[in-house]
Formats: sequence, C-alpha cells, structure tokens
Amino acid sequence: MYISFLKLFSAKHSFALKEPMLKTLIPTFKTGELAVYPAHGVGMITGIECREVSGENKHFYILKVIDTEATIMIPMDNASSVGLRKVVKKSMVPKIYSVLKDRTDTVFDNQTWNRRYREYTDKIKSGSVMEVARVLRDLYILKFNKELSFGERKMFDTAKNLLVKELSIARNIKAEKVEEDLYRILQS
Repeated sequence: MYISFLKLFSAKHSFALKEPMLKTLIPTFKTGELAVYPAHGVGMITGIECREVSGENKHFYILKVIDTEATIMIPMDNASSVGLRKVVKKSMVPKIYSVLKDRTDTVFDNQTWNRRYREYTDKIKSGSVMEVARVLRDLYILKFNKELSFGERKMFDTAKNLLVKELSIARNIKAEKVEEDLYRILQS
C-alpha cells in the first residue's frame, strides 16, 4: 500500500522513483527482531534510521550486537549482500551438528598457519553458519595434530562463540548447554 501511494504521488508530482529505492522502503527486518551479522554474531535490530549520505537519503538498520554491545549501521539496500540474515531455525541445528561430526571433507595439507587463517577468516566473514561450523571443526581437529598459532586459537574461540550464541537462540536454551553439546559432538 505504501509503495502504491509513492508511485501515485511520484507520478502526480513528476518525479521518478527508482526500483532500488522502493526496495529499501520495505524492511526485511523489524525493530526488535534478532539478526546475524557476519563475524560479529547475533544482534537485535534496535531501529531503522534515515541518514543523508553523499547527498542521498539512505535507510539503515541499527543493529546492537548482543555479545559486544557494538552498534552497527547496515544500509537496507544492501543488507543481504553484506550477509545480514535471520537466526537459523531450530530445524537447521541437526544439519549444523552433522557438519561438526563429518570428518570426510577435512583435508589438511601443509599450508602455513597464516594461509589457513585467511581461509578461515573468509569463511567466518561469509556469514554462513555452516562455514563457521566447518572452521570450528577444522581447528578442533588441527589442534590435535599441531599446536595452533595465537591467531588460530583466537579464530577457534570466535567460531565457537558465534555458533554457541546463534544455536542457543535457535534452540532456546542456555549457551552453556550448547557449548557442552558442541564439545561432546567434536570429541565423538
């Protein structure tokens, strides 16, 4: 209805609305809704604001990250391209756990730690919960073969924290229980 009004108004007052502009006016997320921002984790959409950027009015989601209390402004018109997504559904949890159990696609060649670190960083920045699970699994396995570098240990903790937070919300249980489940699955 709002878009119809804008189209009618723009036609009557002789200015054109571009299709991308129309899409930004329809929010994918609502205030109060939880969302996942890559490499930062779960946050709450605390509002939608309009700001002038380079002479254009842009709409932004205001996301407050739960763990760090950081506030991030995400342009609505490219929120999906930067990886902003909804928290996984409870029905996805078994698939995530199966990634943690799966040892068939874990291949460790003689890469240097910084090359592995870059690959893991890219996977975490992708925003895919499955990729985060693979990073956690791979680093867990790797630490039994060789000592993890400082960066890899931090990456392990980051992947674990991102998974624990999202899965605890998806399953509606305490983070400690999810962490116990992750370690139990990784050790099996």
